[in-house]
Amino acid sequence: MPQHIRISDYDYPLPESRIAKYPLAQRHHSKLLIYRGGTISETHFAHLADHLPHVGLLVRNNTKVIQARLIFHKETGARIEVFCLEPLQPADYAQNFQQRHSVTWACLVGNLKKWKEGTLSRDLTIAGHTVVLTATRGQSHGTSYEVTFSWDDPQVSFTDILEAFGELPIPPYLNRATQESDKETYQTIYSKVSGSVAAPTAGLHFTPEVLSQLEAAGFEQAELTLHVGAGTFKPVKSAEMSGHDMHTEHIEVSLSLIHRLLAHDGCAIAVGTTTVRTLESLYYIGLKLLADPDTPESALHVHQWEPYTTPQTPLSEAEGQGQTPSNPAVTATTTDKPTTLEALAAIAAYLERHQLQSLHASTQIIIVPGYTFRIVKAMLTNFHQPQSTLLLLVSAFVHGQWRSIYDYALAHDFRFLSYGDSSLLIPSQHIE
Repeated sequence: MPQHIRISDYDYPLPESRIAKYPLAQRHHSKLLIYRGGTISETHFAHLADHLPHVGLLVRNNTKVIQARLIFHKETGARIEVFCLEPLQPADYAQNFQQRHSVTWACLVGNLKKWKEGTLSRDLTIAGHTVVLTATRGQSHGTSYEVTFSWDDPQVSFTDILEAFGELPIPPYLNRATQESDKETYQTIYSKVSGSVAAPTAGLHFTPEVLSQLEAAGFEQAELTLHVGAGTFKPVKSAEMSGHDMHTEHIEVSLSLIHRLLAHDGCAIAVGTTTVRTLESLYYIGLKLLADPDTPESALHVHQWEPYTTPQTPLSEAEGQGQTPSNPAVTATTTDKPTTLEALAAIAAYLERHQLQSLHASTQIIIVPGYTFRIVKAMLTNFHQPQSTLLLLVSAFVHGQWRSIYDYALAHDFRFLSYGDSSLLIPSQHIE
């Protein structure tokens, strides 16, 4: 069963020297590993259009990383770090960023023992004016706390506060301070919708030249939004995956994208694991709407293990590891399960009935060996940390053959993690 997968089976040696601390000067000069149905080769990202299969709509995540880390100092000199995770009041990202007096966020707090009570404050200079920002800590929610930020200038939005005061939260495994250059290099060139605290890093390789080449080669392109949470860096501490709680992330998918997916027979090429998780979540959101067309939008949430508890016989552990099951019938799915097109059509009908241009939902989906992919047929992704949920996703996609991919990358000088090189994963030799 997927819940009994041992995270220790997904370990590999990653020397510090192989972690890319900085990006290349030219994004598309990065190396690109190509995995096609068991065969591995390599090229450079600049030549992506020559190798990408024509199997569906090319979809990328247009989320934008916010400067989510705020540093305060108490009168004693104690340094308090407040890391914004998710908006609470208003809960909508766009509305929250537009507020001009106060907002409340779920935050991680560094040096918490030094901030037991009271408010923190700091003077900021924005557009030549002094603005006083205060932070008040509220109740806890697990490892995070409610923090209310207030400021005394109604001409200033919370977006202005973050841009003037916040620091871009580059990944902790880079083991260095954020630099001014990261404000540009740790964003995709197509980032638009603010809300992430980590970049969808597979997209960092794209340049205007590559996008133009893809368009000239006939690839239809589209965008969605998943705001990446800090949970993307959360280590798996339990021996088995049943003990790991996936974080919730918010997604936005336009009605136009749903129609375009339907026009492509429900097939997509995903840029990055965030796009994979969003697209695959659509299937299970569609199932909810098929079961109850009047489900309120607030209830359109995909739970962590939902894909493995819907009417489908789960894959055996052997099949999840890419081995041949002893009894092929074990992996059969039920014949009455709704199709991908039916699930997508249910979402389109729901949005049209409610006169909505976009679906706003959330997902905790965890994709591990044993998962059946419904929409994504090929994927671009970077090289992920050992014993991570993202490595499990890659293993699920390539039918357990992740180790041969990573062994090749380690042996051929590929650069790893956020600022590193990338891979194009095509599970079948027959996908053209």
